[in-house]
Amino acid sequence: MNILVFGPNGSGKGTQGAIIQKKYNMPHIESGAIFRVNIGGGTELGKKAKEYIDRGDLVPDELTIPMILNRLKEADCKQGWILDGFPRSMVQGETLAKALKDEGMNLDYVIEIVLPRDVAKLRITGRRLCVNDNNHPNHVAFDAIKPVEKEGKLVCRVCGGELKTRADDQDDTAIDKRHNIYYDDKTGTMAAVNFFKTLTGPKVISVDGRSSIDAVSAAIMKELV
Repeated sequence: MNILVFGPNGSGKGTQGAIIQKKYNMPHIESGAIFRVNIGGGTELGKKAKEYIDRGDLVPDELTIPMILNRLKEADCKQGWILDGFPRSMVQGETLAKALKDEGMNLDYVIEIVLPRDVAKLRITGRRLCVNDNNHPNHVAFDAIKPVEKEGKLVCRVCGGELKTRADDQDDTAIDKRHNIYYDDKTGTMAAVNFFKTLTGPKVISVDGRSSIDAVSAAIMKELV
């Protein structure tokens, strides 16, 4: 099955994608992770994408769309995939829908994690990223997923790896820019969410992101059949 996951930054969509991946053994394709690999490797794509990400701006379609589509055509996606973090605009949503149709790939589920904007912002500022796996949940404000202390510093609660913060996670202006993109229901990500809800075919699963990780996961799994 092919799944599209939507949710604002801070909603835990990456974590939920990882849980689905583990259960169904299919690739979890996270656009942000692809950007980070390229940024870390110093590729030309990474250098260009970093300029936009650091400002909290949307990476242009000409850098993103071909990369995403090529990834969906790779061999490990033949039995299904989970796409997380893309599309982020109405135009990208329409382009993706057309591309999937042209490639003969069905979209089976659209998962929307609903979270109020103020709650999403609070979650962003306290999250920490594991250098070994970005989908290991670590957050300084939530006891259930707090990092652990080792030799005087906080490390990943899952694997003990080093933790980092994204510069734009600590920047109010950058956070607001990212959320302006997501919550925009005219041309932004919410417009794309609403577009996919109008399509015939995919089942839409909307869940309350204010619940615990386990509760959100249970609500999603109940609908995946």
